Amino acid sequence: MSANFTATQPIVDRQRANHGRYNRAMPDAAARNLLGGLTPAAFLRRHWQKRALLVRGAIPGFGGLMTRAELFRLACRDDVESRLVLRERGRWSLAHGPFRAADFTGLPARRWTLLVQGVNLYLAAGDALLRRFAFIPYARLDDLMVSYAAPGGGVGAHADSYDVFLLQGDGRRRWRISRQRDLAVKPGLPLKLLAHFRPDADWTLGPGDLLYLPPNHAHEGVAVDACTTYSIGFRAPSAQHLATAFLDWLRDEIALDGRYADPDLRPAREPARIGAAMQAQCAAALDRIRWNRTGADVFLGCYLTEPKPNVYFAAQAHPLGPRAFAAAAARCGVHLDARTQLLYDGRWVFINGAAIARPIAGAPAIARLANARGLASGEAGRAAPADLLYRWYRDGYLHLD
Repeated sequence: MSANFTATQPIVDRQRANHGRYNRAMPDAAARNLLGGLTPAAFLRRHWQKRALLVRGAIPGFGGLMTRAELFRLACRDDVESRLVLRERGRWSLAHGPFRAADFTGLPARRWTLLVQGVNLYLAAGDALLRRFAFIPYARLDDLMVSYAAPGGGVGAHADSYDVFLLQGDGRRRWRISRQRDLAVKPGLPLKLLAHFRPDADWTLGPGDLLYLPPNHAHEGVAVDACTTYSIGFRAPSAQHLATAFLDWLRDEIALDGRYADPDLRPAREPARIGAAMQAQCAAALDRIRWNRTGADVFLGCYLTEPKPNVYFAAQAHPLGPRAFAAAAARCGVHLDARTQLLYDGRWVFINGAAIARPIAGAPAIARLANARGLASGEAGRAAPADLLYRWYRDGYLHLD
C-alpha cells in the first residue's frame, strides 16, 4: 500500500518564508546567463524547435534541489505521477507509482531510473526553476520532471514530441543525440524505444550543464555515475487531442432544442434500412451545432489552465473575512499557489480551467499577478479586484505572503 499524502502537504519547503523569491519569473539577464550568453530572442530565433543547444555551466554551482531520499518520498505519494524504469539482462521493464519505500530497497546497483513528474507543484525551488524559463509563454510551459538514475541507468533511445531543457544536477550523464528522421520504434516493449538510433553528437553533462532539445530530436541519456537530471518540459498537444478536448468542452456549451419526430411515418417494407428522411432530419439537427472564434478562444484558455488529474485544491479551512483579507493583502501582498494556472487574453481571464470576463478596472493588476505570479503589498490592496482575489484566496488558488 502506498503512503497516503494530501496534495497540500509539502515534500520539501525550505524556502517557505520567501515565496516571492521562488514563485516569480526570472529577469531577462538571468535568462541570458541560462542560455550561454544568448538573449532569449536569439535563442528562439536560432534554436527553438530547430536545433539543439548545449550550455556548459548554465547555472554555476547547481547541484540539484532535493536529495535522493526526498525524491523517493515524493514518488510514494498517491497524488504524484512517477515511473520506475529498469533494464536487466537486456530486458526493459516499466512500473508506475505510487511506490512503497520497500520498492527501492531491492533495486540492483545499476541500470535503473526513477522519474517523477510535476515536482514544481510540491517543491518551491522547483517552481522557481521552472520560472527561469519564463521567456517561453506560460501557455507552453508544462512541468518539471526529476529523474534519478543509478550508474548505467536511462530510459533508452527515444524522441519526444515536445521541447525540453535537460539540466544536470548532481552526478554526470552522457547524452547522445541525433537529428535522424527515422523515428520508428521497436515493437512489443513497454517503452517507445527507437528501432534504429544513429547518434551524431556525444556529450557528458555535469552539474549545472544544460541541454536543449527540440521536438522529435532523437536522444539517449545514460548515467555515468549516480545522478539526477531536471527536465523542463513544454506542452504541445496534438491536433487530434486538441480537437477531442474541444468537442468534450463543446458538449457542455451547446443547447439544442427539439427532438426527432416522424408523424408521417409509413409502414416499413425493409425494417433494417435507415430511411433517408431520418438521415436528413438528424443531419439537419447536427448542422445546428455552431461555434465561433470567441468560443474557440474561451475553450483554449480553459484547456491550457485545466489542472492535471492528480491536482486538486483545498479551500481555506478557516479563511479570513473579506475585510480582514483585504487589509492583510494590502499589508503583505499575495502570491499564486504553485499549482494555479492563471492566463489571460484581451477579453478573458482563465484560472484553473475556468473563464472569467476580464475586469476593466483591475485588468492591469490581474495581468501582473499572472505574469509575476504575485502582487506586492500596495498593489494587492489597491489595484486588484478585491472580490476576485478574495474568491481565489478562499478556493486555495492564491495565498497571503
